[in-house]
Amino acid sequence: MTRLSSRATAVTLTLAGALLLSACEQQSDSSPAAQQQPAPKVGIVTLSTQSYTLTSELPGRTAAYRVAEVRPQVNGIIQKRLFKEGSDVKANQQLYQIDPALYQANLKSAEASLLAARSLANRYKKLVEERAVSRQQYDDANANRLQAEAALERAKIEQRYTRVLAPISGRIGRSSASEGALVSNGQAQELAVIQQLDPIYVDVTQSANDLLRLRRELEAGQLEKAGDTAAQVTLKLQDNSPYPHTGTLEFSEVSVDESTGSVTLRAVFPNPDNLLLPGMFVHASLVNGVQSQAILAPQQGITRNPKGEPTAMVVNADNVVEARNLKAERTVGDRWLVTEGLESGDRIITEGIQFVRPGVTVDPYPAGNIKGSDTATPDAANQAQ
Repeated sequence: MTRLSSRATAVTLTLAGALLLSACEQQSDSSPAAQQQPAPKVGIVTLSTQSYTLTSELPGRTAAYRVAEVRPQVNGIIQKRLFKEGSDVKANQQLYQIDPALYQANLKSAEASLLAARSLANRYKKLVEERAVSRQQYDDANANRLQAEAALERAKIEQRYTRVLAPISGRIGRSSASEGALVSNGQAQELAVIQQLDPIYVDVTQSANDLLRLRRELEAGQLEKAGDTAAQVTLKLQDNSPYPHTGTLEFSEVSVDESTGSVTLRAVFPNPDNLLLPGMFVHASLVNGVQSQAILAPQQGITRNPKGEPTAMVVNADNVVEARNLKAERTVGDRWLVTEGLESGDRIITEGIQFVRPGVTVDPYPAGNIKGSDTATPDAANQAQ
């Protein structure tokens, strides 16, 4: 009786343990940790190609359209200065008056010499016909007449040069000589400098490597010529304000600067208000070409890997995250111009990117942190999926 009681007790304990273990397993299976986690939500933007005009922002400096250094062409004392420093002058306007007394006397002497030489030549002309003088004497008299005419013309020119005239129209700077100063023909120091400011040149420098890359892209068909806008240039002034007038590209230098490895490009701008002055630092925007199938990716979706390379997280057709290595050349506003790594129709993650990794299945929705996104509506997001 005692043996049967002990065996019944053992069976009862075994059954109780099995029931307890089964209850624990059921409770473990129903815990939240054991349940499947929902797919993380991420905001996406569907990329599409668009036409983009490629421009280059280049530093430059302004230069006068024409520069004329005013110098005396005869010797003498300056009697008058006939302009106001810093004012605008016209071409052929008189700037200085050099004492003309000596040159007026030379002019009268040259006139007298010509009169005598001409009279002698006319007299010998009749006498040589009568063979009263030799042919040689007549030829010498005629040569003296020609020399006297040349001397008279020179005397007139020198007298005219006593009136120092402006060679071009423009703005004249300070005068280096005042009344009473002695000046001479061929002196190193100019009397004044005149600069034409309207229009005005802007000289910008572009890397020779960039120039070669643009030419290769044009030849390969990656870039198209910009057409009528190809030669147009816009400016930003030193205070970052836009210049109101558009310029035209004139030419590019035919050689590369050995010290900087750059090529100089020259543009001409209208300057009716003289806002641009020679020597000012500016930023010029030049049109390089047009990409008809450009990919502009939001900056919020572009990150950098440990190597510093641009990367993006893309949701594929199965809603699985993929990592893409990109080639992004430049920023365009709040977007990156991507030339490799992304295609039209790719869904790039811009929200929740820090919570996902490659290979994870996600639940995408239209991103709300991108302005002008074409996936800003649920319908667009559903179509993208």
